[in-house]
Amino acid sequence: MTHLAFNLLAAVRTTPVWSFKVALVMITANLFALVVGRYGIQVKGVGPSLPIQLPGLFSGFGLSELLAVTSFGHILGVGLILGLAQAGLL
Repeated sequence: MTHLAFNLLAAVRTTPVWSFKVALVMITANLFALVVGRYGIQVKGVGPSLPIQLPGLFSGFGLSELLAVTSFGHILGVGLILGLAQAGLL
């Protein structure tokens, strides 16, 4: 690593402590990802099905779709949490 990389690593602030605000941002990001996945995934139910019955919002979702949507939601949520923390809004 170069000296510039070490300086950039040292300049990063600490991550925010888990709180109700952080949880609310993560839940909102996952719900947004669920809505995007609901209308964005064109071929649903190709992989294994879920072992339990879920509400109508998840209709047609298999295990692979649910894992993909929640993974996207967590990536989106982490980005939002870190961005809002750096901006001082969280």
